[in-house]
Amino acid sequence: MNQAKQDSSQQSGINTVVVVGGGIAGWLTAGRLAAEHKAKENSGLNIILIESPNIPAVGVGEGTWPTMRSTLIALGISETDFIRACDASFKQGAKFAQWVDGSDDDFYYHPLVLPQGFGKVDMAGYWHQQSAEEHPSFSAQVCFQEAICEQGLAPKTIRTPEFSAVANYAYHLDSAKFGIFLQKHCTEQLGVQHILDDVTKVNSKANGDIESVSSKSHGDITGDLFVDCTGFSSMLLGKHYQVDFKSCDDVLFIDTALAVQVPYKNEEEAIASHTISTGQEAGWVWDIGLQNRRGVGYVYSSRHSSEARARQVLADYVGDDIESLSVRKIPIKSGHRTKFWQNNCVAVGLSAGFLEPLEASALVLVELSAQMISEQLPANRGTMDIVAKRFNETFLYRWDKIIDFLKLHYILSRRTDNAFWTDNRDPATIPQSLKDMMALWQHRSPQDYDFTSNNEVFPAASYQYVLYGMGFKTNYSTGRHLDDWSAAEKHFSQNRKMVEQAVTNLPSNRELLNKIRAYGFSAI
Repeated sequence: MNQAKQDSSQQSGINTVVVVGGGIAGWLTAGRLAAEHKAKENSGLNIILIESPNIPAVGVGEGTWPTMRSTLIALGISETDFIRACDASFKQGAKFAQWVDGSDDDFYYHPLVLPQGFGKVDMAGYWHQQSAEEHPSFSAQVCFQEAICEQGLAPKTIRTPEFSAVANYAYHLDSAKFGIFLQKHCTEQLGVQHILDDVTKVNSKANGDIESVSSKSHGDITGDLFVDCTGFSSMLLGKHYQVDFKSCDDVLFIDTALAVQVPYKNEEEAIASHTISTGQEAGWVWDIGLQNRRGVGYVYSSRHSSEARARQVLADYVGDDIESLSVRKIPIKSGHRTKFWQNNCVAVGLSAGFLEPLEASALVLVELSAQMISEQLPANRGTMDIVAKRFNETFLYRWDKIIDFLKLHYILSRRTDNAFWTDNRDPATIPQSLKDMMALWQHRSPQDYDFTSNNEVFPAASYQYVLYGMGFKTNYSTGRHLDDWSAAEKHFSQNRKMVEQAVTNLPSNRELLNKIRAYGFSAI
């Protein structure tokens, strides 16, 4: 290619984006791009999504983060329509049971509401000074959301506008239904072109960019930017570009999931307004309440348990009903690609990487990826490498920090019933970055200035909830951080008032969901 042609190709605009693969990752990315760019007058951006009719979606990821509310707003989706179509329910955080010592009364919460006075008063220090009788848990003392969850209450009322909240919330959803819902919305409302076909080949330009993908029935599909949403196969980034996969199974041991859908016993059974994560001998069980069923699964380390034993653990948790239910086995290859944007190809979702579903990081990474691609869509090929470099730096940081945060849940456990737990406490398995943070937090609580990036997925408050929920003790013996007890008591008192108001005024999770299905938010 001569210099003139090279200069011309570098200045050519991004006119067509081809998303290879559907599912939530594909449709969310296509939807964000369409909502952001097709709505602009004379943008001319063409968005094509091609997916195989023969490859079923993996269907992982029933838990979300509060960011999903902003995503749905950006796509122009009604919250009422979403809740009705996707069997969605409200999620207000996670309850971790039997993680500390494995006893029946062992639990703590990671709620979605910040601690009282966060950023102004170090409430952790004052909480430490109270007697055990005064503070059954850190989150109960500094956040009213634990009480809401313990009583099965919703984060809002039917009179609260769509996407607004009394208590911050995310969703639990049926991932298969959500994918279908997104497909319909993106094609009918946002103008995304949908092609059902099998991709058979990836075709390159002389400069290494992808020129087109070949399909069985639709020929070659050309584009300027290709988004790899092909799941674990990572057809474009992994297979075509041979971008290495960085395993983290030396840090996070979970490598297998056994998942099952459990119907409710009756239409009035309570719907938990939080994810329940219960520690087991070689992993943990997730329990997610949707409107008409629960999603339950045991994620475990095959190095520490046989499959037969794992199936028994799951059966013990679910009960006799499991005999009539179908249990699906899902392999988990913990880790991520060493880069996510190569040439004119960017990976989103499972094609970029995957970790155990603790703290629901899968879908939030899809959301954040789709948002950044849309907001920083290169003007032309000449600027694409700059955007790609930023994207890779941002998401390598995010993946590393998520791995640190997930590992944090394991290293403070006192369980000794299986080598899974003791091996997780082995210093050789703990990233140095987490060790450094733990050394600092011996003497003060996690604060925002511990995290210097604006790309944090989990803020300092999340670290506080997990640290102190797991029984970690920060040494406040110098007393230098505890010189404003009057301010602290005001925040403790305010939290007690908020608990009283919430438990008095909020409906149950099921009650609110029933009203939404019957009337919608705007009808009452």
